[in-house]
Amino acid sequence: MHSGGVATVDGRLSGSLTLHFLYSFLIRCAVPFAYAALLWRGLSDRTYWQGLGQRLGFGPSVRAPCIWVHAVSLGEMSAAAPLLRSLRQRFPQLPLVVTSATPTGRARAQALFPNNDADIRFLPYDTPGSVRRFLARIQPRAAAIMETELWPNLLRECERRGVPVLLASARLSDKSVARFRRFGKLFSGVFTRSLVVAAQTADDAERFRAIGAAAAQVHVCGNVKFDLELDAGIVEAGQTLRAVLGVQRPVWIAGSTHAGEEEQVLDAHASLQAAGANALLILVPRHKDRFADVAELLKRRGIAFARRSEMRPGVDDAARLGVLMGDTVGELALLYACADVAFVGGSLVPIGGHNLLEPAALGLPVLTGPSYVNSKEIAQLLLTRGAALQVGSAADLAAALVRLLADPAERRRIGAIGQEIVASNRGSVERLLALIEVKPN
Repeated sequence: MHSGGVATVDGRLSGSLTLHFLYSFLIRCAVPFAYAALLWRGLSDRTYWQGLGQRLGFGPSVRAPCIWVHAVSLGEMSAAAPLLRSLRQRFPQLPLVVTSATPTGRARAQALFPNNDADIRFLPYDTPGSVRRFLARIQPRAAAIMETELWPNLLRECERRGVPVLLASARLSDKSVARFRRFGKLFSGVFTRSLVVAAQTADDAERFRAIGAAAAQVHVCGNVKFDLELDAGIVEAGQTLRAVLGVQRPVWIAGSTHAGEEEQVLDAHASLQAAGANALLILVPRHKDRFADVAELLKRRGIAFARRSEMRPGVDDAARLGVLMGDTVGELALLYACADVAFVGGSLVPIGGHNLLEPAALGLPVLTGPSYVNSKEIAQLLLTRGAALQVGSAADLAAALVRLLADPAERRRIGAIGQEIVASNRGSVERLLALIEVKPN
């Protein structure tokens, strides 16, 4: 009996090592293609050529053991802002390293720390060598990874080095659970003993347990997005821009839009104009590498537009504009702050939607399409309470805009509900800080 038990354990260990080897082999094979893709994209956008060595774990060493936070892209980095600020205040003696996987995420991190209060770099690919080089250079005493970035080699190496890792504001969809169950054997061992999962909701917590997380390492901490901190003076800055665009003229914004969605937004805007609204649309594509494509779309439609990056106060005739295209990074909140109504993109196309809380916190009525799985609980809360309205087409969007832009009192009523929802759901950051364990020197 005893020898049989040993044989079973040895077999499981051997199988785990074999799967780990297979995963690492596949990642090593994928890296040249991922690197080539960066080089190719860099031909049109030089930001993809920045920090190329960091993708392989190279880069300068941090002066002392640090706290490390990773947020994969722009949306996650924006959501991480209150946690990053709180960590900086709570552990001022420790260097702060912030990583991202995309240039837009990196740019957002740089905007959050304009005085170089953080070391900002790219996360390396999940090969054993890259991960070892990266961790040797930053020497983290604690790590927080936003949402759902489960990289086996990275997490294994953190455990080997004794680095406690918090999966912060973690979420997991039913679709992701199904994918994990299909390919999960390749990711065996991701729920290491040093990993703590801070799930957004009880449903998320249950999904993490379903794919292998131990009950004791999963906690429900809420969504850190509710703890968003609007930059000081953002409302005043928004009103200053609104004065340039026209105080008397209705202004609505479509933020974080995607391909196939801008066409619907512009159709709705055309219907709004045909109804005599004389409204201005602020159109903000989600990804900066699509700015040129959206500008070309506006030209093809014969729409008078200006780029935010090229606005010249006192020179551009804002009254003649049909569309202001937001082609700057990090200004979405400012652009929301000068609008009357906000439509949040990624929701009229099957993307899953983007952050509804930013315009809600600014007191705007929020419009969303039916695709909001990325923040399902938040969307349903806003919709149920009446802080957001769902639209299913360009015609629905136009009808909602006509009604809301004609009724300032209704806009204020809806906006107040959104602000109350944001205020009453704060507190996730404090719960996350309570779970962050800083390894002693």
